[in-house]
Amino acid sequence: MYVIIKGENMKLRSEIDDKYKWDLSPLCASDEEFYSRLEKVKTLLPKFQEYKGKLNTKEVIWDYLCFDREVSKELEPIYQYCSLKTCEALSDTCAKEMEETISKVLSKLSYDTAFITSELHALSDEFLDDISSDEKFKDYDKMFRDIKEDKKHILSEQEEKLLAGMDFLGGFSENMENLSDVDLNFGEIEDLNGNKHPFSQSKYGKYIRSADRALRKNAITALNGEFGKHINMLSSNYISDVKANCYFAKVRNYDSALSAALEEEEVEPKVYTTLLEMVDKNLPLLFDYFKLKQKEMGLDDFYIYDTQMELTPTGEKKEYSYDEAIDIIKKAVAPLGEEYVNLIQKAKDERWIDVFPNKDKRSGAFASSMYDSHPYVLTNFEGELDDVFTLTHELGHAMHYHYSSKNQPKEKARYTIFLAEIASITNEMLLANYLLSNVTSLEEKKAIYNKIFDDVKSTIFRQTMFAEFEEKTHRLCEEDVPLTKDRLCNEYYALVEKYFGKDVKLVDEIRYEWSRIPHFFTAFYVYKYATGMICAISFANRILREGDGAVKDYFKFLSAGASDTPTAILKSANCDITNEKTFENCFEYLRGLLEDWKTLNV
Repeated sequence: MYVIIKGENMKLRSEIDDKYKWDLSPLCASDEEFYSRLEKVKTLLPKFQEYKGKLNTKEVIWDYLCFDREVSKELEPIYQYCSLKTCEALSDTCAKEMEETISKVLSKLSYDTAFITSELHALSDEFLDDISSDEKFKDYDKMFRDIKEDKKHILSEQEEKLLAGMDFLGGFSENMENLSDVDLNFGEIEDLNGNKHPFSQSKYGKYIRSADRALRKNAITALNGEFGKHINMLSSNYISDVKANCYFAKVRNYDSALSAALEEEEVEPKVYTTLLEMVDKNLPLLFDYFKLKQKEMGLDDFYIYDTQMELTPTGEKKEYSYDEAIDIIKKAVAPLGEEYVNLIQKAKDERWIDVFPNKDKRSGAFASSMYDSHPYVLTNFEGELDDVFTLTHELGHAMHYHYSSKNQPKEKARYTIFLAEIASITNEMLLANYLLSNVTSLEEKKAIYNKIFDDVKSTIFRQTMFAEFEEKTHRLCEEDVPLTKDRLCNEYYALVEKYFGKDVKLVDEIRYEWSRIPHFFTAFYVYKYATGMICAISFANRILREGDGAVKDYFKFLSAGASDTPTAILKSANCDITNEKTFENCFEYLRGLLEDWKTLNV
């Protein structure tokens, strides 16, 4: 069993057993091979210029599509390789140099091939309809239908070239990441007895869930307070990102940055507005949860740093080994069938997963994929129950990638971000239900109920709060209202007051929390966590309640990739996210769970 070294003695990557590190050799055998293969790709790229001015016949377009597929097959593995290598240790200059080198190649390629977008979008609607219905182009039919729809947002060749060369406007996320994950020093925090504990972002989840109230308070104030010390730089960086989003949306003739994000993913604006309305309508459910949790904790007052505390059963807190976590996950997802369970085991055996934290490793967790490779998963597993849920979540992403690639051609395998969180959260809901059905004591059952509602708070309510913040900051920018650090912090603080209610007391440092949310640099991403959980609750409940028919529907969703619009894919799997009733059913289910929890105290 791997022994997790906690605290300040963070292991170097070289000190971690290889079986707990992902195996990138299927992508690229070495750094030397990376540069060799990149040089080979560079010799292919000039051929793209041969298509300039000629993309107006089926024959030439077919030849271009085949060549583009060939280049992608060469480029994608080495790009994936250096991207994942960079995450292993953010201070690794060799990995950074590889990433920078290939990024320059890709940037030049994007600039040099800007004519392709313009030429394809200059094709007549009649030609696009014809090529979409041609059997030879069946893998590309949706692409050409989308081109027809997107024409109004495509500019001239010269304008597209100018926009393609503006990759320098995409560095705001990296600025924030480098400050957050490398440069910031969070020092130590004290517990109730005055003992000091090394503190970092990866430790925050553990401390904010601790039974030690002083540790919880010091964790939330230290984390957000450290970001607050850099609020001038962080505000300027984020404001620049918002301005860039609004600028590109305006240049491309969208009504707003929000409209651009939704239209790009083929999501109706009604989904976004309905989410905000329905969550606002159901905030009393969240407030009831807080009241019940305060009662369970026996507190006279209730602060924001109390909302995430685990209700841990009496006795030593359980820790999980990585092997135990995999076994639990396999049992939890067993309703999805033997093949799905075997894929979880395969992910472990074939080292798809980079498991444990090491010095300078990227914080958090993610899953990444490309068409001709199995998915990869990064976690920072430290043995907490929350780490088991995180691993379950990322493996849900991995399975979605796997089934989409298995069942769709490359051109239709990459589903939109709107669908991306559904499979991961469905995995989590299955895990929560499995644990709830297998607990051995009343205290354990309460702990699992709390875990479910803590996730609901974090995923449905909190992400919707983030979504409202994003909508507001971009709308203010588009209305020419000056964005300043004070305005951003005050707007965010007001939203926290709204979403946590009058009975939850706040700390002043919470006004800086927005500045540490990396997803804000992928504008209008976070609302999909909320809609994703709503869909996941729908899928998980049907799977557990109805069995084979619901499982069949779920695999329709997993296997659909981008073969249709996101909402159409969900409707085909009997999950209609455009219907208010889907939201109502979700909140009704959650109210029932909360009532079940309350009965445990009777």
